[in-house]
Amino acid sequence: MASHGVRGRSGGRPTLEEVAARAGVGRGTVSRVINGSPRVSEATRAAVEAAVAELGYVPNTAARALAANRTDAIALVVPEPETRFFTEPYFSDMLRGVGAALSDTEMQLLLIFAGSDRERQRLAEYLAAHRVDGVLLVSVHADDPLPDMLSQLEIPAVISGPRSADETLTSVDSDNYGGARQAVEHLIGRGRRTVAHITGRLDVYGAQRRVDGYRDALRDAGHEADELLIERGDFSEEGGRRAMEALLERRPDLDAVFAASDVTAAGARQALREAGRRIPDDVALVGYDDSAIARHMDPPLTSVRQPIEEMGRAMTNLLLAEVADRRPSATRELERRQMVLATELVERASS
Repeated sequence: MASHGVRGRSGGRPTLEEVAARAGVGRGTVSRVINGSPRVSEATRAAVEAAVAELGYVPNTAARALAANRTDAIALVVPEPETRFFTEPYFSDMLRGVGAALSDTEMQLLLIFAGSDRERQRLAEYLAAHRVDGVLLVSVHADDPLPDMLSQLEIPAVISGPRSADETLTSVDSDNYGGARQAVEHLIGRGRRTVAHITGRLDVYGAQRRVDGYRDALRDAGHEADELLIERGDFSEEGGRRAMEALLERRPDLDAVFAASDVTAAGARQALREAGRRIPDDVALVGYDDSAIARHMDPPLTSVRQPIEEMGRAMTNLLLAEVADRRPSATRELERRQMVLATELVERASS
């Protein structure tokens, strides 16, 4: 397909036609040289490249992308309110990984929030117009309609963690189950006997897997998981504080807490201090994410490190591979990947 230059305004950028005239060839030949076609002689290629250099011609990448049915843009879609995106370290680490993976490409990155029904509707219209080549979808809830919409529109997509064990889209996640087990095994190994858990949002599959890891680690150590020791949170600081208050009221004898995020652990710490509980003397505390919050807490927080930046890079690389593969979706369906990256417990003074 021909690549079109920006047409001449006075003193504007040179056009494809002007390059063709300078090189003494047709505009189709110039297009083939610019697009790297092998069907051009070396002499012709040299003449066109010389004309491009002399005139300072810059190909119009938007027109070239249009000709190839590509936009050279992908969207990072966050189905959360903007406030959560800017307050939780998870999202900035993810964005850093995505940016690193795109740094050597021509792809533009669009950041789109879809936390409300109105924003979702606007996003649906935007994606239906095929304004982007692919979508990275982070923080997906079980009932979120966006993944199915992307499948229906046949837009390549990768999500940060499956919605369920039967996920059909390509996903990248950390080992939520294994990370939770590491946290609880660590607490039991430190002699703690009454280990509570503040969950994340349970409509997020990763949060469910952390609960599973918590329960199984207790059971395998000979402790029955007491449901009164599990309190629902929502990954937020305020949610952690409220959950900790409820746990202390129900089970004042608890001596350890595994929180589903560092932000949640920060809220739990506040409630423990207000209740006069010393960390770790009275109650040991472990978080999840190993964010900057964990390092700066007092005392510094033991936390499960998940490689969030690496997850962002892996998601982006998988998406770029799907974008480059223009075969029918029925063929690609067989190659859906569920990538799980290892976690690591980082021990600090809180436990």
